[in-house]
Order: sequence, then structure tokens, then C-alpha cells
Amino acid sequence: MSSIRESSLAGSSRLTQRNTQRQSFTALYSMAAEQDVDADDELARAQKRLRDLKSRISAQSKKNFVLERDVRYLDSRIALLIQNRMAADEQQEVAQHLEDVEQEGGDLDEKRLNQYANLFFLLQSEPRHIASLCRLVSLAEIDTLLQTVMFTLYGNQYESREEHLLLTMFQSVLAAQFETATEFGSLLRANTPVSRMMTTYTRRGPGQSYLKSVLAERINSLIEHKDLNLEINPLKVYEQMVQQIESDTGTLPPELPRGVSPEVAAANPDVQAIIAPRLTMLMEIANSFLLTIIDSIETVPYGIRWICKQIRSLTKRKYPEASDYAICSLIGGFFFLRFINPAVVTPQAYMLVDGVPAKHPRRTLTLIAKMLQNLANKPSYAKEAYMIQLNPFVENNKARINQFLNNLCEVGDFYDQLEMDQYMALSKKELMIEITLNELYNTHALLQQHIDILSPNDKQHLRILLDELGSAPPLVPRKENRAINLPMYSRWETPIQDLTTALMAESNITQNDILYMEAKSIFVQLIRSLPSASGKRPIDLPAIAERAATTKDAVLVRKGIKVKEMLRELEELHVVDHRDDYALMQEEVSAELAHLGNIREKVVLETRSLEAVYKTICDHNNYLRSQLESYKAYLANVRINSSKDSKGASGGVGVVTVGGKEKKPAKSQVLGPYRFTHAQLEKEGIIAESNVPENRRGNIYFNFTSPTPGTFIIALHYKGREKAILEMDLKIDDLLEKQNDGVKLLDLEYVQLNVDKTTQLLQKTFRGRK
Repeated sequence: MSSIRESSLAGSSRLTQRNTQRQSFTALYSMAAEQDVDADDELARAQKRLRDLKSRISAQSKKNFVLERDVRYLDSRIALLIQNRMAADEQQEVAQHLEDVEQEGGDLDEKRLNQYANLFFLLQSEPRHIASLCRLVSLAEIDTLLQTVMFTLYGNQYESREEHLLLTMFQSVLAAQFETATEFGSLLRANTPVSRMMTTYTRRGPGQSYLKSVLAERINSLIEHKDLNLEINPLKVYEQMVQQIESDTGTLPPELPRGVSPEVAAANPDVQAIIAPRLTMLMEIANSFLLTIIDSIETVPYGIRWICKQIRSLTKRKYPEASDYAICSLIGGFFFLRFINPAVVTPQAYMLVDGVPAKHPRRTLTLIAKMLQNLANKPSYAKEAYMIQLNPFVENNKARINQFLNNLCEVGDFYDQLEMDQYMALSKKELMIEITLNELYNTHALLQQHIDILSPNDKQHLRILLDELGSAPPLVPRKENRAINLPMYSRWETPIQDLTTALMAESNITQNDILYMEAKSIFVQLIRSLPSASGKRPIDLPAIAERAATTKDAVLVRKGIKVKEMLRELEELHVVDHRDDYALMQEEVSAELAHLGNIREKVVLETRSLEAVYKTICDHNNYLRSQLESYKAYLANVRINSSKDSKGASGGVGVVTVGGKEKKPAKSQVLGPYRFTHAQLEKEGIIAESNVPENRRGNIYFNFTSPTPGTFIIALHYKGREKAILEMDLKIDDLLEKQNDGVKLLDLEYVQLNVDKTTQLLQKTFRGRK
């Protein structure tokens, strides 16, 4: 059992050093009762629903992470296409990124599968190897490795063993980061593999669930006020003011020239009068966000809090002279900069809101995020001098935020729990992960590349396994990158068939203790399996055993007979006594049942909460898929046109090459018009802003037509008029270019359309129509 102790860190040995080992066994049997798969009561059914839901969230989170990587890659490649700077072979490479994975294909041979099973069990159960690897890879390689680590190797985001092993890995990574740091100010702030790891961790299911429960309502209530302008940059306020005066009067007075300096704008009395109430309102809004976050401390995911705790602990060790304020600025750098603020600034990317917020609320959210960041860090107003006007918010809340950040760190460690989880894992018949071929091969290649640093001794397990595996296979094409179920086990660890015997060998627990715990556990199982027995108090233990032994269920009969014999043995050993109705065991069984009853309520509440998270994650998945569909349409369009332009090029005029096969494009046909009302597009968030008066919106409708693939006409009509008021020719290229440039809105004079939502609508409306 030595390698289990090593993998659980030095602190994990505390389990066998504690004064009261019986408490550990009580906890262990309680864990077993909570996970009893044979039970079929309300708790068991609720737990099964929750397990299934958590499994779906974990799987969907991984899919989203992969899709986000694809979208990021294609963003950069499409930018080159837009600028006509991509060669034909590069276009083919991009096309391969859009191919679907074929599910059929050859499996790994049994020997290879066993070797990978050993390797990935070692990597999962001894996180120090992955921790070292994450520090060795380049920034370009980290995303692929993180996909495997965060969403496959430790992909069961709600399973305590995997979560605690992942956090153990974080501890090693952070310790090394602090060890090699040269200056305090740069710690955890630069864009490094370690900072990317921390950000990716916050995107797992528990983090997403927290952000939605804490921020969604607050952000949605803010963005409802589309016209609320809280801009405080004097230069922007001045420009907006003179623009409004010119619009109202048709001219500008000489004392209000255009193109003034920031200093002149800030000195203008009218600008100051506009900004003053905005400052008050911004501080009130920021305060409401801050209070909501502070009040949510009990719901912050354990892993996030534990990382904060490590940052504080490591900072105190590395910089013993650092002030509490300086330490809190590092904790805040992680909690706010990496976790909270990205969701405040781009709530649509976290599916906290439907669609992109309008211009003014979007700016307000950015200012709120800046204020929270200034509160968590030592603020510097060198780049944005106007933000100093909000310094009272920082000064008034400095003590409060430091208290909150310190309180975040007040969580217990998990080493005792992890050792029990490791025992439980070895007693399970199957540990399995779902992993793609390229995840296997890429991890194999990275380990091989850095093996001399990771495992310099040829007697170490990692070196032995990699030597046996040999060279890493090349990555397979995307369409062949299937997922396989990889069973995991260690060739150096003997699976524990009898958990209690193994634990007895590790400690001073007696056979009597084991017998007592096992009897108590069986009584709990029987009461859960006999519905009419669950509500009766006091519990008549002999009657329950007799009843189970005389049912028609063979499993219950065996358990009933066994526990009757165990009760007799325990009485002979003077551990329990029938004269007091087995009061000690009766009391402990009642307590365990009460504990399980409380768990059921928590399970039901957690399920409701996670159902909303799952829906959010699925919505985000649909958004990402629609983005990829846009890229597919654009790429096809570019390749058709480039083929036409090349005339005599290989592949022929108008021939599209996909997967090495040539296809002639179908003759273009006008599609549409498809009609949408102003109300429909507004409801779907496609119209982000409208200048059409409220009383006339009912008479406005839009016709969408596609004269050729990838080309669209949006026409704005007024009921009763034959001709369109306004027409806009649009190519998918235009929309993608706007997305690439970060442009959120498409100006149709009378209305502003959301670029992302418009792209989705066009894809949905015209996809597959002929």
C-alpha cells in the first residue's frame, strides 16, 4: 500500500495517526452507506438521478471545452481568410477542423490497452507527474494537455477522489510557481500555462454553477435598463454631450469644439455635472455586486476556496514580510481576475444572459469589473485617470474585501478524505475514463518528450511504463479521433477485495470494531430496503433482522440471517446487550438514518440547481456549434470562389474538394424571402437596439433572402408599403469579419442587430434549404 501513501502527500498518513481510529471507520462505513447501490429507496433513486446529471454535466463541459478550442483556432485562421492570406493547403487544414468524428474504427490491441490502462492510472493517482508536465510544456501545448487533465483524467467534476487528486496537482504546480518566482508583483498575473490552468479550472461545472446562481440575477436586472448611460470617462462624456447638442440644435456653440484633450473635457463644468450622479450610481451598483458576492461565501466551490488557501499559505512562506493587504491582492487576483470578472464583463460567454447586452449596460458591467479588480488589487490609475473618481468605493470596502478573501481561505484540508477515497477506489472493480485516441497519443508524446526530467531513474514506474509503450503513435486525423473507454488499474497495486481486512492491516482497529460497524451498516441497508420499517421508532433491531430473513427476496434473506448471527456474536463479546434493546447500536443506526435523510434533501436541492447548470452548458454548446456552422459556410464559399478564380488550377473550375473527393457545387438558387416581425427579432435578442418608435414597431417586419450561398439580403419593410424602407446586402464574410474584430452590432440605421445572433439566425434559416 506504500504508493497510495506517497500519492496522497505526507499529510495523508494522518488517518492512521489519529487518536480515535474508530471515527475514521465510522466515516468509511457512512460513505459506503451513502453510496449503497443495492438500496432502492427515495435517497437511492435521488442519488442515481444526481449521479447521472453530474455525469452529463462533466461530459458536456468537456465537449464545450473542445468546441471553444476549435472556435479559437478557427477565429485566427478565418482572420487570414478574410485578409486573403491563406494558401489552398491551409484551407484544407481548416476544413479538416470542421469534419465530424467517425465513430467506427479499429480498437487498440489488448496489450496496448493494458499498457495505457497502467499509465493513466499512475498519472491519475500520483498527480505529481502531471503537475511537473504542466510546468514543462509550452503555452501552445497547454490547452491540449488541459483538455485531457481537467475533463478526462479528472473529468468527473463532482467525484471527491478525482477532485481532490486534481487539487493535489494544483498544490504542486503552485508551489513550484512560487519557488521560481523572481518578483512578488508578477506572481499569477502573467499569461502562463499555470494561469491558464487556473482559469480552465474555474470553467468546470461547480464554478459555472456558482457564477449562475450568484451573478445571473444581478446582471440581468442591470441590463434591463438599456438606455442607462453611466459613462464616466470625461472625453467620452464630452463627445456624447456635443453630439447630442448638435443633434438637437443643428449646430455647435464655439465654446464646445470637437477633438479636445482629456484634460479640457474633464474641466468642463457640464461634463462634471453629468458625471457626478453617475459616480454615485456606479458605486451603489458595485456595492450591490460586492454584497452579493460576499454573502455567497458558503456556496463558493470548495476547490476554488482551497486554491485561495494555497495561495495565502505559499505567499506567507515565500514572502514572510508580505502584508495582509499584499497577500489578499494575490488571492483577489485569482478569485476576481480569473473567476468573477470574466463573467461580469462577458456574461453571454458564460450563458448568464441571453444575447449580448446593449451598449450602455455593457460599458457599465466593464466599469463594475474594473472597480472590483481595483478593490482586490492595489489600484493603479496611470492608464485610466478618470477611474480615481471611484476610489471612495475602494477605500470604503478595503477592510471588508480583505476579510472576505481571508475567509475564503478558511476551509479544511482533504487528505484524510482522499486516503479513504483511494482505498474505496482500489476496492472498486472498475475505474474507467472516456478518452479520445489523440488525448492518449498526445499525452504519451509529451511525457516521452520530457521523461528525463519527469522520471530520471529507470527503476521508477513512469519510466518503466513509457519504455514498454515505446514511441508515441502520430496523431490521427480529426474524423478518426474516436473516444474509447479506458479501464484503469495499477500493475503494482493489488485490488482490494476485502476493504475491511485491508484497513485492519493498516491500523489498530480490532475485529470487534469491524463486526460492530458491519452489523450497523447491514441494519441501515435493511431498513432502507423495507419501506414499512423506516418510519418506526424506537427501532426494533431483532424484529427487522427476522423480517428480512423471512421475506421472498434472496438478498434480504441472506442479510437478515447474517445480521442475526452478528448481533448474537456481538452480545457474546459484551459489545451490545439485549436487556437495553441494543441501545448503543439502535442509537447509532437512528443517527445514520437521520444523516441519510438530510442527505436526501440536499441531493434534491442540488439536483434542481444542477439541472439549470446543465441547461446553460447545453445552450452554450448550441451557440458554439452555430459558430462552427458559420465557419463551414464561409469556408465553403471562399473555396468555391478561389477555385473559380484559379480557372485552370487542379480541381477544376467551381470544384470543391472535401476530404479528398471532388464535388461540383449545385446551381445557385434564390432562397426566401423569410419574414420576421420586429417583435420576433426583439424577443430572440437579434434586435439589440431599436430606434423605431414603440407605436410603430407592430407595423415593421424584415425579409431575409439568400440569392447565392453565403450571400444574404436583409430588407426592412413597413406594412402597406410595397417597397422596402431599407435593404442591406450581407455576406457571411462580413459577419465573420465583424466577429473577428470584436464588433458586436450590425447597424441597419433604424435598428442595431446583434452580430452573433444574426449569424445564428441566418444559419438556422438557410441551412439545408434548396
